[in-house]
Amino acid sequence: MYFHFPAAPLGPELSEVRLEVRRFLKEQLDRSAFTPVTSGWTVFNRDFSRACGEHGYIGMTWPKEYGGGGKSQLERYVMVEEMLAAGAPVGLHWVADRQSGPQIIKHGSEILRREVLPRIVRGEICFAIGMSEPDSGSDLASIRSAATKVDGGWRLNGRKIWTTNGHRADYLIGLFRTEPRQDDARHKGMTQFVVNLTAPGITRKPIEDLTGNEDLSEITFDDVFVPDSHVMGQPGSGWQLVTGELAYERSGPERFLSVFALLQQSIEKEARAGSKEAAAKLGRLVAHIAIMRQMSLSIAGRIAAGEAPALEAALVKDMGNAHEREVPEILRTLPGFSPVIAGDRVRSNLSAATLAAPSFTLRGGTPEVLRGIIARGLGLR
Repeated sequence: MYFHFPAAPLGPELSEVRLEVRRFLKEQLDRSAFTPVTSGWTVFNRDFSRACGEHGYIGMTWPKEYGGGGKSQLERYVMVEEMLAAGAPVGLHWVADRQSGPQIIKHGSEILRREVLPRIVRGEICFAIGMSEPDSGSDLASIRSAATKVDGGWRLNGRKIWTTNGHRADYLIGLFRTEPRQDDARHKGMTQFVVNLTAPGITRKPIEDLTGNEDLSEITFDDVFVPDSHVMGQPGSGWQLVTGELAYERSGPERFLSVFALLQQSIEKEARAGSKEAAAKLGRLVAHIAIMRQMSLSIAGRIAAGEAPALEAALVKDMGNAHEREVPEILRTLPGFSPVIAGDRVRSNLSAATLAAPSFTLRGGTPEVLRGIIARGLGLR
């Protein structure tokens, strides 16, 4: 096994998409519709998401019969990186657009597609990811939440934790055990379900993080009924589905552009100061972004071709998370960049990035998990 990063084909239509998205973002900024922030893909702004829906920036690659734009993966990639670079608040529709919608298109029933996809495209509803559980750590195969077959559907019981925006979301794609766990076949017997989070039996509690925000949650399922039409794929195929879904989650530009708005602001600030030491440090960070962008673009091209580059996606996420933790650490060493809460826009965003940095290597898989995937993929373990 080896890493495979073929160059993605970049046609002239991508430049047109880029200019169009930049015009949209400038209009939104001129209207004070948002303030550039770090990790904009976790920030909720319902009005901004609806505006994105009106301009066709949600579900760009989805079939037109469900309200999608029928565009290419690379056109979507360009749109996404422009949104992230601008620090736009795309959190409401982010998960649904990035992975939940594509999962439903591939593995969901026609009833489910008609029910949720057009509403996602319009920026009306939010999805969450139900994978992590208490006491399971990063060992996803050790989940204990279970689903039992009943007449017309399934009954869900258990808990999910560290669910981003789970207390705000309308739906969740959750992984549950539908067969007893077997030590010699621990990846079998799991199924993904699309759960309406307003259903009876669901309790949601927000979790406050180090920054003082409540972006995470704990969700309890107590005999929650889910109809058969909301089963993803075939019962028992959950592990295959969830690992395929993680390729979307791990390979995107958000893995190295979460702090880009801060980096760009810092470069503008330092350009006025003229420090050679700062220019060298910032230039190194920019070089890292350029390399990871080419790798991420390659993965987007392979996904567009119907491939599932899980090994390469794990590598990009591991590199991207290390970069995102490094940015605030390096900026803190520069004169005039003390990460105090009060102050100008740069210091405020630096403060937020410094507090959020420990989470960068957790979401979507820890470095240990990712490097284990890479080692297995290369035949090293």
